[in-house]
Amino acid sequence: MKNFNEKLQKYAELAVKVGVNVQPEQKVYLTVNIENIDVAHAITAEAYKAGASEVIVKYVDSTLARMKYDNAPLSIFEQEPTHYANERIELANENACFISIAGQDPDLLNGVDAKKIAAGNKATGKVMQPFLQLAQSDKIAWTVLGAPTKGWAAKVFPDLAPEEQIDALWEAIFKTMRLDNEDHIGAWYAHEKTLTDKAAVLNDLHFESLHYTAPGTDLTVGLPKKHLWVAAGSENAAGTRFTANLPTEEVFSAAEKTAVNGVVSSTKPLSYGGTVIDGFKLTFKDGRITEVTAERGEEVLKHLIDSDEDAKYIGEVALVPHPSPISQSGVLYYTTLFDENAANHFAIGSAYAFNIDGGKDMTTAELEAEGINQGPVHVDFMVGSGEMDIDGVQADGTVVPVFRNGDWAI
Repeated sequence: MKNFNEKLQKYAELAVKVGVNVQPEQKVYLTVNIENIDVAHAITAEAYKAGASEVIVKYVDSTLARMKYDNAPLSIFEQEPTHYANERIELANENACFISIAGQDPDLLNGVDAKKIAAGNKATGKVMQPFLQLAQSDKIAWTVLGAPTKGWAAKVFPDLAPEEQIDALWEAIFKTMRLDNEDHIGAWYAHEKTLTDKAAVLNDLHFESLHYTAPGTDLTVGLPKKHLWVAAGSENAAGTRFTANLPTEEVFSAAEKTAVNGVVSSTKPLSYGGTVIDGFKLTFKDGRITEVTAERGEEVLKHLIDSDEDAKYIGEVALVPHPSPISQSGVLYYTTLFDENAANHFAIGSAYAFNIDGGKDMTTAELEAEGINQGPVHVDFMVGSGEMDIDGVQADGTVVPVFRNGDWAI
């Protein structure tokens, strides 16, 4: 690929400066696939240049992960991996920042016993819940970016020759990262301001609920009285600005846990735990998911929803216009990091504490009392399309068009 090293350096700079905004003498925890050693080296070099005291790199090996699922007994996946969480929680308490590079093959666990996948996700989710709560209440700086692996690139570009797939996915990713801009850092901050301005409009309107209509969807989502719409940029407990997802095109808030009613249909595949779930429909009554159907991956989806009581409800509510750059690219990424920025979406499970006024300083019990779903699960799924309309309903009954034909109406 032409100018690859130059673009990779800009990508690493974006991760370090915009993603987590590494501070002098701060520790950095980097999780990356073993296929992306060049990415790990680039980000590590950039982090030290920014003044990091130490960069701790954890490599993920998909081949070894598949071997474990194929050969280890179910009981192994039911064991809670406390060591997995303790290191992260300890570093979080030292104000470390966290960079995760996503790139798993969406079909990695095809054919694996769904009970093993469910047990492993449930056990890991339970021990990771304290860390998840730190992230969802802006106590730490964290970010997630994507980098191609062979399996992922083959899934996204199956019609290309194998030797062309990685480069094609890198090109697509670099474009979503705005790296073609001469001032790519400035371009990101300008983009974040556009999203923040839209969030301010929604906060001024202060809707009591949102009504979604589209083919296969007729859903009413109540919003907590003190809900807040936010966008990309956040500030952690130490006052450091960071951007949790790169790329990002969303403006998001939280649902009132027990005030979701109707039916919603997915519009993009959901890659979850190494399997692909597609063509699914969820029915809600008083917030709770009461019926689940899927054309593919139904058993895995049902195990996810049954893994925890809070997983039977939604948390995050996110608005993304269908004309977003990622949507218009026509690329289906098969990973939530990118696909959620091409469509309106919800999250099964927990909402973010900062999506309610004063939520950053609330306990889990206090957040639940305000209608904010908590728990060890947070899985985004996409429902938006160019055929979706959304109406905002205010407390006095006034109806305001928010989306028409998949785009902003406000």
